[in-house]
Amino acid sequence: MAATSARPGMPESESESAHPELGAPTTGPPKAAPAGRTTASQLAGWALVLGLLVICLLAPKLFIPSFLRTLSAVFMFATLAQAWNIIGGFTGYPSFGNVVFFGLGGYTIAVLMARSHWSFWPALVVAVVLGAAYAMLIGIPTLRLKGHYFAIATLGVAEGTREIVLNVPKVTGGGAGITVPAVGPSATTSYPGNTGFLYYFLALLVVAMLAVYAIARSRFGFALRAINQDEDAAAAAGINTTRMKIAAFMVSGAITAAAGSIYAFQQVSIYPDRLFSVDITVLMVIMAVIGGSGTVIGPLVGGVGLQFLSEYLRQNFTDYHTFIFGAIIIVAVVLLPEGAVRFASETVRQRRLPIMDNLRRYRL
Repeated sequence: MAATSARPGMPESESESAHPELGAPTTGPPKAAPAGRTTASQLAGWALVLGLLVICLLAPKLFIPSFLRTLSAVFMFATLAQAWNIIGGFTGYPSFGNVVFFGLGGYTIAVLMARSHWSFWPALVVAVVLGAAYAMLIGIPTLRLKGHYFAIATLGVAEGTREIVLNVPKVTGGGAGITVPAVGPSATTSYPGNTGFLYYFLALLVVAMLAVYAIARSRFGFALRAINQDEDAAAAAGINTTRMKIAAFMVSGAITAAAGSIYAFQQVSIYPDRLFSVDITVLMVIMAVIGGSGTVIGPLVGGVGLQFLSEYLRQNFTDYHTFIFGAIIIVAVVLLPEGAVRFASETVRQRRLPIMDNLRRYRL
């Protein structure tokens, strides 16, 4: 599910001239607007982002409490998709084990708060640092692999870590799980409720978006795209590919661990099967790919759109929710293999719907 390094049938010059904020491929440095000038589309985009942010901040006054919890889940999965985008989209290494950082962050919070009586915020810092450190530890051997070999290796790491958690019950509670002291006299940090967690996940999503935005415009980001395009050529050009890949994996792991930490505090009682579920990795990959992996706003669009769609189907088509959701994903992958955001960008640029072009270019 890695982002394609170059789209078949597209001239190289076109691929390299696209702009990442508009959802176009990030395989080369974008053509910047003249110094001191801001295009109308950029202004409209920032105005839209600002408007949505204001609505999200006012959500507790606009929506019922149950919807706030749904909105928190939307922000969380959009963050996870954005974190996966760094290693899977920009770097081109399709990690199928990013859930290991999610689970590690959650259990770090639970163990420190329940066993050592830490408050949430210092425990969160430790969880983020451990997420980055664990990414470096497993990245050194696994990032030597490529393609599906890397994907399988990361999946194995996630399953292996889950087994470790299961087999140290004195620390993690094992299969019986562990409860975060969130209420009562044993609580080290007051439970913030639906409103608090809404703001926690929103803040984390903003941090993730800003991090990816900064990466997309940095030398680091260009190095990751070069690795995605041709790793051997990137190394020949003087890029330390090993260091860049590990750094990308560490940033991805840190953001994912932060999301898992907040999720564990929100759920109060956590279990290995829930926090290390492969379904979480699959969802973050699908959201990033369908939105547009390797772009800045693609994972956000994919995360928000698919999570809201999933909630709607679950509430209105309970018995057929999974079947309908899966069918929609298959259709989207076939018709929009480059992602929804890139598809929208091409539609605007060409002033027509290039669906048949996509079918001919990618599938025929």
